[in-house]
Amino acid sequence: MYHPKPTAGDTSWFVHDRFGMFIHWGLYALPARHEWVRHYEEIPNEAYEKYFENFNPHMFDPVQWARTAWDAGMRYVVLTTKHHEGFCLWDTQYTDYKVTNTPYGKEILRPFVEAFRSQGFRIGFYYSLIDWHHPEFPIDGIHPLRNHPDALEMNKSRDVRKYAEYMRNQVRELLTNYGQVDVLWCDFSYPGREYKGMPGKGRDDWESEKLVALIRELQPKILLDDRLDLPGSADIYTPEQYQPAAWVRVDGEPVVWEACQTFSGSWGYHRDEATWKDAGQLVRMLVNTVATGGNLLMNVGPTPLGTWDSRALDALKIYEEWMKFHGEAIYGCTQSEFTAPADCRLTQNGDKLYLHIYAWPFRYLLFEGMGEKVKFARFLHDGSEVLMNAIPDWQLTHFGLDKSALVLTLPVKQPNTVVPVIELTLK
Repeated sequence: MYHPKPTAGDTSWFVHDRFGMFIHWGLYALPARHEWVRHYEEIPNEAYEKYFENFNPHMFDPVQWARTAWDAGMRYVVLTTKHHEGFCLWDTQYTDYKVTNTPYGKEILRPFVEAFRSQGFRIGFYYSLIDWHHPEFPIDGIHPLRNHPDALEMNKSRDVRKYAEYMRNQVRELLTNYGQVDVLWCDFSYPGREYKGMPGKGRDDWESEKLVALIRELQPKILLDDRLDLPGSADIYTPEQYQPAAWVRVDGEPVVWEACQTFSGSWGYHRDEATWKDAGQLVRMLVNTVATGGNLLMNVGPTPLGTWDSRALDALKIYEEWMKFHGEAIYGCTQSEFTAPADCRLTQNGDKLYLHIYAWPFRYLLFEGMGEKVKFARFLHDGSEVLMNAIPDWQLTHFGLDKSALVLTLPVKQPNTVVPVIELTLK
């Protein structure tokens, strides 16, 4: 169990809540071929304009979104206010490329914030440092126009300093007009990626020091991620699309961290994707994350209509059914000071130790070194007692153990839950 150093932002609620919802939504929902569709297919602004002209999510219901996410056990939310395509979900003063100028004609961000805040969520905004639509954003190796024959020539008239000022103006709007914002997810830096003489972008392009100073001035308690290419500025570290096997460290020191993951393979709505995770994967990802001291931010990509498709709802239902009975093994928990038995994971909150069983054993679960440390054991799914050390000494010898081991007597058949959990109350 580690205790990361305090950061500028307030992480106290974050390391308690443990489970959040990421929402990637923008014009890329209409092509439904990945949120980086502009990059992959090298689509210029004029060809991408059809999605702007047809964006009309008339079934958007933020109250229902918030209720569904809350029922799934999520306690904070991060919405893409602007993704790499440059399209804005609020009525910004600094561009016409915004939701209020689409057929939908209304702001999305404000009703979203009001609905989720009313439900009890902490509010987070994702803001892309990248902007493939902005006329001052220089073309680089991930820009849709990277292979345009005149790319280098077009860059001569683009001024990244003007773009950095544009970003600060928009961030000021976001952190001024929507009350307390708990998380700001800035995404992302890539200073080492040169392509055909076009360099990647990092702290000097974003003017990260100015941007961070503005963020801290406007929202002193906000949590800032680690993607501004500015060492020492982050409150949280954000491994993406992989599960750390141990507590995340930076320069050898443990940090506050959050794994961001998807139900399938992409972040935006992808109609034809077939890599959706099953129930066991979903629950184990959450448990593995908390068992190694982190948070899980699980993503939903809404449809062009403003709904969540049936596959996303099915995945959220899996979390709802498991968290209803097992939430106490997640909220307020962290990596345990003890070592888990084989095929198990441990989370801990004070004198409560939670044993998550991944592979169901036959009759007995052996927990070495814990025989004299536990005073009561129960299943979380129904609250029933789990017998401890209810076997004769000769059987301990048969197992090659002594009385220092905790022996839990289990039902022959696994309970009807994806990952059963036994709560052990420590002496």
